[in-house]
Amino acid sequence: AVDIGGTGLKATVLDEKGKPLHERVRVETPSPATPAAVLAALVKLVAPLGHFDRVSVGFPGVVVHGETLSAPNLHERWRNFPLAKELEKRLKRPTRVLNDAGVQGYGVIKGKGTEMVLTLGTGMGCAIYVEGRYVPNVELAHHPLRKGKTYEEFIGQKALKKVGKKRWNRRVERVLEQIQPIFNPTHVYLGGGNAKKLTIDLPKNVTVTD
Repeated sequence: AVDIGGTGLKATVLDEKGKPLHERVRVETPSPATPAAVLAALVKLVAPLGHFDRVSVGFPGVVVHGETLSAPNLHERWRNFPLAKELEKRLKRPTRVLNDAGVQGYGVIKGKGTEMVLTLGTGMGCAIYVEGRYVPNVELAHHPLRKGKTYEEFIGQKALKKVGKKRWNRRVERVLEQIQPIFNPTHVYLGGGNAKKLTIDLPKNVTVTD
């Protein structure tokens, strides 16, 4: 299992039930984060993990049939890049690629009603599931939210650094209030590296994932 992020690349080996068989390994995302640089870093990262049968990749952007169409927090060369094919060639294992929030959601959803996953990290990821079925590539992060700012600009990592944790928490609260009457989610799961910085009281249908 591989997670490609704007600040870090992570990987581990999971069993058929999704439990880790190896301690997670991590390296900083190369800068500039071109496909060639990221692929080279991933090959090195995966080397010490030992045996694995297949590869699942979470990618921070739109993915269609294993091809990345966008990567706002990586590099412009990711547009129309055949990531699944290229990584499969290097790791010599069957490889599937999905939006990173979409991958995370499969690990936490219950498969009932309309469920949402929001990931709070370098940017903001979003995934929606209806009765357990993934609705691909809902890029809510780049939709205008307030005063010309997108969701990602409002609560992404840059915003957190600029306004501080207290104001950032209030911004996340505003985002949660905004999505409720639009998507009417049965449940919302908050993940990503910055989710642990939340101090607000969450609505009953919102939880922070591990």
